[in-house]
Amino acid sequence: MRTCRSGGILIALALAGWLLTAAVASAYTVYVTNEKDNTVTVIDSAKLEVVKTVKVGQRPRGITLSKDHRWLLICASDDNTVQVYDARTMDFVKSLPSGQDPELFILHPDGNPLYIANEEDNLVTVVDIEKDAVLAEIPVGVEPEGMGISPDGKLLVATSETTNMAHFIDTATNTTIDHVLVDSRPRFAEFTADGTQVWVSSEIGGTLTVIETSTRKIVAKIAFKIPGVPQDAIQPVGVRITRDAKRAFVALGPANRVAVIDTATFQVEKYLLVGQRVWQLALTPDEKFLFTTNGASNDVTVIDVQRLRAVRSIKVGRYPWGVVVARF
Repeated sequence: MRTCRSGGILIALALAGWLLTAAVASAYTVYVTNEKDNTVTVIDSAKLEVVKTVKVGQRPRGITLSKDHRWLLICASDDNTVQVYDARTMDFVKSLPSGQDPELFILHPDGNPLYIANEEDNLVTVVDIEKDAVLAEIPVGVEPEGMGISPDGKLLVATSETTNMAHFIDTATNTTIDHVLVDSRPRFAEFTADGTQVWVSSEIGGTLTVIETSTRKIVAKIAFKIPGVPQDAIQPVGVRITRDAKRAFVALGPANRVAVIDTATFQVEKYLLVGQRVWQLALTPDEKFLFTTNGASNDVTVIDVQRLRAVRSIKVGRYPWGVVVARF
């Protein structure tokens, strides 16, 4: 009897230890830019709680991490600069040069350089983040915003909101090699992990365009229909595709939904109800959770990716815009 009880205790302790280890292993740090508050909210992904709020530059929007996750980079749009912070301490490190009104950016897969969409300059600015130097300025369409880069770093895509195009740029020469017309007001570009496709969201057009990167031909155009939601409220913005390329998640703006898409069939599997005016998305490194920024309800929705279910709402600052997840 004692042995049995002792064994039960040992099993319980072992299970508790395993659960603790699993929790620690999946603990990440989530950063959210709050456009109206000029702050960044820091969230513990294990506790799903806000741990810190930090003042940053004016109108922070795009946000990303350096390849080693040492630095947090933020588009301070109204300051016309990119600010760099220590990702662990949130101490200010430096500012990087940029053109007018940086909104979104993306790092080369090697970790340098940084490609910045400058909305008012109609340029993509290429910046060496170590030397703090502008390497090139690439003219694109009117009001560039969405920025995607192929996994091999050879092809950059910038979307222009007013020109309604996806511009394909050769990163070796920093020259535009093609333009693909998409629906009205393209906002985001996301490559699949194998680099064969780039998915472009069109906010006013209400669609998602899938482009084959080798030919620059449109292979699919995905539309959305949600019972009880006016069609003009369905405004695709942020897009994230899982590493296995089986599912894509699309933020649908004032429809207050995230669409789940089967990438093999280009069919919508499900619509997930989230906060108001869902804007951008970020998957945790293990892809167990998806975080959404909800600009009108001033919160972040946490989605369990396996169960395809919203599991938590976390209050942040005013008009949360961008979101990124660190490995620690």
